[in-house]
Amino acid sequence: MTSDDPVRRGGREAQRRRTRKAIVEAAVRLSAGGATPSIDEIAAAADVSRRTIYTYFPTLDHLLIDATARAINEPPVEAALADPTLADDAAARVDALIRTLLAHSPQSLPLGRRLIRLTVDPPTSDTPEPATPRRGPRRVEWLEQACEPLRGTLSDEAFQHLISALTIVVGWEAQIALRDVRGLDPQAEQETVTWAARVLVEAAIRENG
Repeated sequence: MTSDDPVRRGGREAQRRRTRKAIVEAAVRLSAGGATPSIDEIAAAADVSRRTIYTYFPTLDHLLIDATARAINEPPVEAALADPTLADDAAARVDALIRTLLAHSPQSLPLGRRLIRLTVDPPTSDTPEPATPRRGPRRVEWLEQACEPLRGTLSDEAFQHLISALTIVVGWEAQIALRDVRGLDPQAEQETVTWAARVLVEAAIRENG
């Protein structure tokens, strides 16, 4: 088994996701009381080094914005995707995910704008070595959970293609485009996003029999 083996690559990627999640969850816990934790405090709580944190987050601001967005969105999203009445309907699960995210956009979208700005044009920092900002995998994970009923229907390639397509229409970037460029109000925004997502899900199902 070589270092390029897909099983090993998958294992490394899963470990990176776990490490990043541990860092963000530590920041959420430490921020819960209203105080701003330091990098050292977050590193100790996550049982990682400062260097590891800077591998994922170039600045403390970047990490805290991501942690706050997670605290706002994750509990309601998990509840929506756990609805047993939607267990076998991928399109309905994606709809539920979108409705939940958009319901919390008054709190999360301003954070999303800041996070995108930091990602696209990161400020200088005192990191141990130059670091490239990395957006979190949370959106992809939620979309994969929502589309889970299709894993047995679509090939792995088709499934991942669908997730990539949905990533374009579900998220802060799409919201910003619809509000700033198209000038849509929240209701029209939700109708547009849910329509686009449903079209993609239905197309994936249709193209794969």
